[in-house]
Amino acid sequence: MRAWSPPPMQEPSWGCTMRKGGFLAMAAATGMVWAGTAPAAASGWPDTPSGRARMLAAIQELEITLLTHPSATRALEEWCATHRMADRPVVVAHKVAGNSPETVPERVRTDLAVTATQAIRHRQVQLVCGAHVLSVADNWYVPDRLTAQMNDALDQTDMPFGHVVAPLHFSRERLEFVRLWSPSDEKPPVAVGAMIVPPAIILRQRAVLRDAHGLPFSEVVETYTSQTLDFTPDPQTPPTR
Repeated sequence: MRAWSPPPMQEPSWGCTMRKGGFLAMAAATGMVWAGTAPAAASGWPDTPSGRARMLAAIQELEITLLTHPSATRALEEWCATHRMADRPVVVAHKVAGNSPETVPERVRTDLAVTATQAIRHRQVQLVCGAHVLSVADNWYVPDRLTAQMNDALDQTDMPFGHVVAPLHFSRERLEFVRLWSPSDEKPPVAVGAMIVPPAIILRQRAVLRDAHGLPFSEVVETYTSQTLDFTPDPQTPPTR
């Protein structure tokens, strides 16, 4: 697995946005960590017009996968399996210690419809498939709205949040979805044989999870890394969608 180091944070430069704003302030409040800046599948993404078109199609495919699943964990497992990124395409969560904020952002309390004194817990994990750190998930949740078994699992294990709360048959209300980078943002270089080197983070979304009765119990900010592109694209796949 690659080493992690925090690249500079920046405003989104491109992409679709649902309800603008909020991401950077919430990320700063939690001290989010990001994936390292190593190239994504350098052997598979030549820096040519066709290579950039194929990478853009892959990013669009990832967006569709995320937008059609209530559980990001399930979406990433499907993604990992589809692109053969691990012998066993199972997503595991690695908890990040020491990144809990001192206070809960007011926006989170509003979104979760809780009082100023009601308990909210914070959990940050890296979601990993094989050797690939696919995302950082920053999660605020209301322990009173989960079962005791769920709270124990979140406290004592590295299980992904989506797996733990699956018995709630939850739905996802997306508040923001932003593409932070696109391969079409840059012109291909003149050098022959160059490879595309995307930045460390490429997508981010913020969402509220609601149980089967519509009660909000969690707010999550998910930041997806360029390691989601660590696969060799199918040469038979059309470069545009």
